[in-house]
Amino acid sequence: MINRLLVANRGEIARRVFATCRALGVGTVAVHSDADAGAPFVADADQAVRLPGNTPAETYLRIDAVLDAARRSGADAVHPGYGFLAENAEFAAAVTDAGLTWVGPSAKAIAAMGDKMAAKALLADAGVPMLPTWTDPAEVTAFPVLVKASAGGGGRGMRIVRDAAGLAEAVAGARREAAAAFGDGTVFIERYVERGRHVEVQIFGDTHGAVVALGVRDCSIQRRHQKIVEEAPGVLPDDVRAALHEAAVAAGRAVDYVGAGTVEFLLAPDGQVHFLEMNTRLQVEHPVTELTTGLDLVRLQLLVAEGEPLPVTTTPPADGHAIEVRLCAEDPAQGFRPATGTLHRFAIPGVAAEFGPARGLRLDSGVVDGSSVSVHYDSMLAKLVAWAPTRTEAARALAGALARAELHGVATNRDLLVRVLRSAEFAAVDVDTGFLDRHPEVFEPLLPADQLPVTALAAALSGAAARRAAAPVLAGLPSGWRNVPSFPQVTRFTGPGDEEIEIHYRLDRTGGLAEWGRKGPLLTDSVEEGPPVNTDLPVVELVTATPDRVVLDVDGVRRAFRVHRVGASVFVDGPDGAASLTELPRLPLPTAEQAAGSLLAPLPGAVTRVHVEVGQRVAAGDLLLTLEAMKLEHPVLAPADGVVTELPVPAGGQVETGAVLAVVDPEEDAQ
Repeated sequence: MINRLLVANRGEIARRVFATCRALGVGTVAVHSDADAGAPFVADADQAVRLPGNTPAETYLRIDAVLDAARRSGADAVHPGYGFLAENAEFAAAVTDAGLTWVGPSAKAIAAMGDKMAAKALLADAGVPMLPTWTDPAEVTAFPVLVKASAGGGGRGMRIVRDAAGLAEAVAGARREAAAAFGDGTVFIERYVERGRHVEVQIFGDTHGAVVALGVRDCSIQRRHQKIVEEAPGVLPDDVRAALHEAAVAAGRAVDYVGAGTVEFLLAPDGQVHFLEMNTRLQVEHPVTELTTGLDLVRLQLLVAEGEPLPVTTTPPADGHAIEVRLCAEDPAQGFRPATGTLHRFAIPGVAAEFGPARGLRLDSGVVDGSSVSVHYDSMLAKLVAWAPTRTEAARALAGALARAELHGVATNRDLLVRVLRSAEFAAVDVDTGFLDRHPEVFEPLLPADQLPVTALAAALSGAAARRAAAPVLAGLPSGWRNVPSFPQVTRFTGPGDEEIEIHYRLDRTGGLAEWGRKGPLLTDSVEEGPPVNTDLPVVELVTATPDRVVLDVDGVRRAFRVHRVGASVFVDGPDGAASLTELPRLPLPTAEQAAGSLLAPLPGAVTRVHVEVGQRVAAGDLLLTLEAMKLEHPVLAPADGVVTELPVPAGGQVETGAVLAVVDPEEDAQ
């Protein structure tokens, strides 16, 4: 029997496992890096052991350090979570050799499925359908193909290649990324199926020989080959579902599988099913299976690890529908560039439960208000899951909760997720792995551009209310009020895309909004001299304004805006969407001017490769260098034709946000 469980992982999966342990009365131990010392998962555990350092290689990937933590804390079992060492056969063997209970499949099964090429050969013999696969790039004659890492998953090391000219670079890049993420740069190549759906079967095995399929999930909505929307049950014909169950169980039996695992498939448009890989661990998307089957998969993992038989012997019927989204700190409009910083507010309305069963909304989160989003780890902040009797209801509830959430401090993919869930194509189950490529409209922010001025006005009025509330004298007078009307108040912000927004407003003696306008590209001057006005702006009346809430009547429709200020940052959540603004100082201090053509680091990281030399002529879009951050490679491209004049950071150099990576003089300056 397990008495004290160490989770060799971090973030929301550690918290998820701890939640079940508390329900079962099992003691818990967390391990943490220095960067994670104040993280919520550490506070959730009964005990915590520091792993000195910050990077995964220094901490969560060190088998010796994790085993030492288990010894020092008195843990008698280890749960690997997902990622890091979860599919490391050496780690599984080391845990059992140390006399500890391993909550997962055998090291032999992990090794068999971890080498994806060997796994394909093994499962092909078991009758599982396969895609054409190559290990030698020279043997590839038909395109498109997909380059994949043999030792890992999660989209890392994956590249789509559509012609022979790009294959060598794709293989080299995939090897580097796989080596950085998994410690193994082995890759292989398989045929890429256009408009295929990514579907998977949750299986469970026990030590008594049972292997059971627990249903099919659809995970087709992906970015960078990583899932961001998952649902159960997958909407499929009955014969396809049955074939998937049969193939998944055959895969599990081929390796005497024990514990939780997922067999992933590609469903081609013609209905053909092809094996992709088997993940020998609990999946990120396991909550949708839990909510539609009523099973706690972590509880089943612990029971099976203790030698108990599975409580289910056949596939349980699906109850209702569940959809999960991965809420990530990233900017979809900038190629899903990861975001770092402090999460000042993380509030999602209507959550019925965290890390457990819920008829409604379930939140599995690794962050809380004030959490720091570090460059060292994956960008996922949380998973939000909606259960409802029907798929339509689940999608609507999930989109609504996301749209009303307050997510302040770092960029997120929230707006993208809402637009996907509300799209007609998603409603019609017209989805596949290329969905985002075909639907650029889902990358548009929820807040329409023409609503930004009113949102900025709400921010300006909340600031005025805050200043009056803090005023030592005459606090009852409206901000900026004069007995004789004069020029209006002016508040300047930077908003989306660093666009500057200048709001003009004047309050009357009752505190009402006497006039307002915006200076910007749409403005026309009403008089030769004086403040600019915009005739296209709506008629706005001020209903109420406090430092954290502004209610406006906009063209006869009352709208409430929630406002959260952190220093110069102003976060506004309104009925049409959210905006993150930065209030500019009225008298800005001078700053050093960057050289024209400077390319700045978007986030902290390491320059892995420099592809050009000083003095080299480049064209717009040429690859200049590669920055590695948050486990992924980020290309830095030439913004225009020109000549490279500076490369201040060599390969291997570490940079902070805003550091100059390269300078490209525009073509006209270089001639």
